[in-house]
Amino acid sequence: MTELTGKQKRFLRGRGQTLSPAAIIGKSGLTDEAIANIRERITQHELVKVRLPEGMDRKALAAELAERTKAELIGVIGRTCLLYIPNPDLPGNDRLNLPK
Repeated sequence: MTELTGKQKRFLRGRGQTLSPAAIIGKSGLTDEAIANIRERITQHELVKVRLPEGMDRKALAAELAERTKAELIGVIGRTCLLYIPNPDLPGNDRLNLPK
């Protein structure tokens, strides 16, 4: 995956505003089941919002989550992070058309 530009990240953060969390990471942290669940949801939707637990280094946890799911970390705000992976197999109207 190519590096996203600032304009593209701003676009994705804007789209992420209206999303509900697709997954919630609990006290047990990044289990294999949680990673598989998030990976599946990213494949279906390209952009997902994930709720992170309290009391942990959320930026480090979000970075590890992005690495393990092979997704682009769009941002971390409070206890929420946004992850993105483009999926060329989705129908045209379901895909996110990023600005250039």
